[in-house]
Amino acid sequence: MTNKPLNDTIHRVTQRVIDNSRDSRSDYLDLMDREGDRQVNRGSLSCSNLAHAFAGAEEDQAAIMAARGPNLGIVTAYNDMLSAHQPYHRYPERMKIWAREVGATVQVAGGTPAMCDGVTQGEAGMELSLFSRDTIALSTVVALSHAMYDGVALLGICDKIVPGLLMGALRFGHLPAIFVPSGPMGTGISNKEKQRVRQLYAEGKATRKELLASEMGSYHSAGTCTFYGTANSNQMMMEMMGLHVPGAAFVQPGAKLRQELSRAATHRSASRATITAPSPAWSTKSRSSMRRSACWPRADRPITRSISPRWRARRASASTGPIWRNCLLSSRSSRASIRMARAM
Repeated sequence: MTNKPLNDTIHRVTQRVIDNSRDSRSDYLDLMDREGDRQVNRGSLSCSNLAHAFAGAEEDQAAIMAARGPNLGIVTAYNDMLSAHQPYHRYPERMKIWAREVGATVQVAGGTPAMCDGVTQGEAGMELSLFSRDTIALSTVVALSHAMYDGVALLGICDKIVPGLLMGALRFGHLPAIFVPSGPMGTGISNKEKQRVRQLYAEGKATRKELLASEMGSYHSAGTCTFYGTANSNQMMMEMMGLHVPGAAFVQPGAKLRQELSRAATHRSASRATITAPSPAWSTKSRSSMRRSACWPRADRPITRSISPRWRARRASASTGPIWRNCLLSSRSSRASIRMARAM
């Protein structure tokens, strides 16, 4: 794909953001340098700490204790009241199996709240919507504060949950991180039909039972909302930043491809997380160019754009890169992974 020059206004705004954030960005990079150099991991923990950390790991206990492979921490926003997050119920146990396939282990590091504007609109709970993002970020930091993880898998969708998870994960930006979506619900009744029933109810010509049946015909199963609102646009943004396996956002829950994409995400996370020299998830001071991958709301037609990055050696055996690069499959391997998933 040919790279076109940025619109002049967009270029100027972008440059202004870069200039205004230079000091804070430099402070963040310095922090990530220090965090990466500290190498706080299982090898530095006391035996008492370790025993506490894997006492409940059951069949993975021996592997975690022996440090045979990377240990991934899951931060999940699962609850079964929200359709978008209900599919995450089985994700941890499946990801543990998929991690073992590549010699890694998985532990659930912690959970975060997840709320929905669609459920709380018109109610007092709506006032908590924006505040919940900061609570989610703090919950993510608390979960990852245990120095047991070589990589991070983030399970969350929707407009406050994804930013909160990302904010928290960036505090541990020296670790590779990947978001694992659950996908949108299938198409329901048309907006025109839903509007028609709502109008009839407003006129007193439809009962509340008929109105509820209509609403349930629109929001009818697990997955994100049937319209492309902020929940779904967040998934697209994660792909553009390279924080998803490309093509993962718009595959419905329960689909075979959905499961294979989540499996590929687990394998990818494990491949980027090494015990001795992790590939960090923070931006380098060399201002390396980023790789981007955007898959629009047609999971069968991914549109991928890649820009070759410049790598800077930080240690003899490790390279650095921004959070969106470390979790991203190269354009070649991403296409191969999608083909593999569809063939299975």
